[in-house]
Amino acid sequence: MCGRYALLARTDLMKAFLDVFDIEDTPARYNIAPTQPILVVIAGEKQEPGSNLPERRAMLVRWGFMPGWVKDPRDFPLLINARSETAIEKASFRAAMRHRRILVPASGFFEWRRPEDKSEKAQAYFIRPKKGEIVAFAGLMETWSSADGSEVDTGAILTTKANADISRIHDRMPVVIRQEDFSRWLDCKTQEPRDVVDLMKPIDEGFFEAIPVSDKVNKVANMGADILEPVEEQAESTPKKTKGADAPPSSDQLSLF
Repeated sequence: MCGRYALLARTDLMKAFLDVFDIEDTPARYNIAPTQPILVVIAGEKQEPGSNLPERRAMLVRWGFMPGWVKDPRDFPLLINARSETAIEKASFRAAMRHRRILVPASGFFEWRRPEDKSEKAQAYFIRPKKGEIVAFAGLMETWSSADGSEVDTGAILTTKANADISRIHDRMPVVIRQEDFSRWLDCKTQEPRDVVDLMKPIDEGFFEAIPVSDKVNKVANMGADILEPVEEQAESTPKKTKGADAPPSSDQLSLF
């Protein structure tokens, strides 16, 4: 799963990597958490022939997906992740998979290795690409409208089975979309969900590296660069298997599907 991530790349690098021009300069974010606004990229309107303007657009959405048919958000769990294997059939994500696929830029994500022995402390890791400063996760978005007509743009990150590098830590990981596949993933007009299934797979082994970090990341209030400082890794034990996705081990735990 993905319950925390960071976005540290310079704005000019993000613009070039994502091929967008409307990203504003923002400070580095070391501990992005559910319910906070997150930067995403969507397919924009097709430009006139000969135009040099990018067709993609950047926007902010709330991290926590809310299907349009939900009447009262208080009665619905916060969906920060969607399982890629079932998103096409799930009522919550079916429409977004067909019409509103997005990219979620990140510099890396956090995950926790949970020992079988509950008396042992979980080990946190910052998992980042070995090459480059930015990666794009597959995501879905939905605009939820309240009874009074107000609207909230919401989003979730798609996850898949962990590759061999990550499976020692957790059995799930975010779906990574490679730069050459951005257009196909975002193209919801000609690319049906079945046409992009091949993109929703674990990234190649060797793409990520896992850096052991302290449990400072567990608390949303900790937002400084110090949460990325490496620590000595605890002795490894078998990670605890989960049903679906689970949230970071803190008082900030949220309800997931």
